[in-house]
Amino acid sequence: MARLWQLPLVLLLAGVFCVSMVVPAAVALAAEEYATARAFFYAGLLGTLFVVLVAVARGGRPPERDSVRQLLALLVVFLALPAGLAVPFHEAVRTTSFLNAYVEMVSCLTTTGATLFEPERLSPALHLWRAQVAWLGGLLIWTAAAAILAPLSLGGFEVTASGEPGRADARQPASAIATPQMRLARAAGRLAPVYAVLTLVLWLLLMAFGEAPMAAAIHAMSTISTSGISEGEGVVGARAGLLPEIAVFAFLFLALSRLTFSSDTLATVRTGLRQDPEFRLGLVIVVAVPLVLFLRHWAGAYEVGQDDSLAEAARALWGASFTVASFLTTTGFVSADWQAAQLWSGLGTPGLVLMGLAILGGGVATTAGGVKLLRIYALYLHGLREMEKLVHPSSVGRAGGFSRRLRRQGAFIAFVFFMLFALSLMVASLVFAAFGSGFEEAMVLAVAGLTTTGPLVVWATEAPVALADLAGGARLAFAGTMVLGRFELLAIVALLSPALWRR
Repeated sequence: MARLWQLPLVLLLAGVFCVSMVVPAAVALAAEEYATARAFFYAGLLGTLFVVLVAVARGGRPPERDSVRQLLALLVVFLALPAGLAVPFHEAVRTTSFLNAYVEMVSCLTTTGATLFEPERLSPALHLWRAQVAWLGGLLIWTAAAAILAPLSLGGFEVTASGEPGRADARQPASAIATPQMRLARAAGRLAPVYAVLTLVLWLLLMAFGEAPMAAAIHAMSTISTSGISEGEGVVGARAGLLPEIAVFAFLFLALSRLTFSSDTLATVRTGLRQDPEFRLGLVIVVAVPLVLFLRHWAGAYEVGQDDSLAEAARALWGASFTVASFLTTTGFVSADWQAAQLWSGLGTPGLVLMGLAILGGGVATTAGGVKLLRIYALYLHGLREMEKLVHPSSVGRAGGFSRRLRRQGAFIAFVFFMLFALSLMVASLVFAAFGSGFEEAMVLAVAGLTTTGPLVVWATEAPVALADLAGGARLAFAGTMVLGRFELLAIVALLSPALWRR
């Protein structure tokens, strides 16, 4: 195992994904879909053989010890690995271009969850492969956050770290400044069992509540990875009722804060969830936004004389709560009662609300995308302190050292990231507009890609955006936007280090 962890990150992950192709091959074989089974089995076998030969050929080389080069390897994974993952998918579908298969795999690996294919066009094995790629991508994000991004003060850790973005934090313990391979091994050893057990528990709960085993497995993996992938229309309770939605709703809170499943990074210096600003801010949003939406729907129902139905009102409140939590964590599942609330009141819900929730995003070092709640909290603290100084110019802040750091240097770097995010949003929108998309469609595509919330293309507009109908350049631009949203522009700026390219 020690020799195995010495392999380059790209090669190691390629081997893991190739071995995992056995699962969809077995599912397709059981369903007597022999062409699909052969596509995955042969691709997995040849890919594994290739990885083994390359590993043997470079066996004498010393392992890489530069953390910034590990960051570059992570970017290469998101850009190049989907090309290999698309090979069996393309061979199994047989009626699509390789570009479509590549964009689909980029969407899955980055846990975006946007799809170019109608649900009925894909077999259960292909739906499982999409969810499986997203699930492994989520595990990669969990592991990379602790082993690569945290030591470099990136991915949201720059808000609380004392080091500059792209450089090591001076407060890191000795275990955090070990070799990158050792950090990856330790992080994977700690997090992979937790990740797998959480997925297994949710899978069993969904089956117990009436979902079919395949649909339950796909929804469980998609919830834990916040990819929002489904074998249907992305409505969890459409077939089995309310109980599966409740189970998924409970597990969505894992994406509000890393403290819900781990305390292995410097961002988790607080004593528990009750003191964690990300989790508390997420709870406030999950409670406040559904209430506002519910009151809006209730006012609409009152105008048409349908406000006397308590059952319809309760369904409207639940649908808003589930959908708000789902889009805040950039998962993108929609409650079966989300549309019922609109029918009850006669009002549609503005897609701008869902886009705003996705931009806020979930917790640092989770699978959620967006700006992240910790950065929003840092900007909130800074704004609150500035308003206090407007009223009392000579006042002295009463907070401790951590809060002072958060609302000064943390707020500054959070504002820098927010401006970079806004600049990326503008550029992406202009690129999509240049390929022929209208303003609304271009904005939805940009937000969906940068926040890794693929279901926005379906639910943020009245007419869903058909990704398959976009021009080839627009589809490639969407793939690049998803990688940029997952990797974050601040990390790419860190890759411009002269020391990295001098080597």
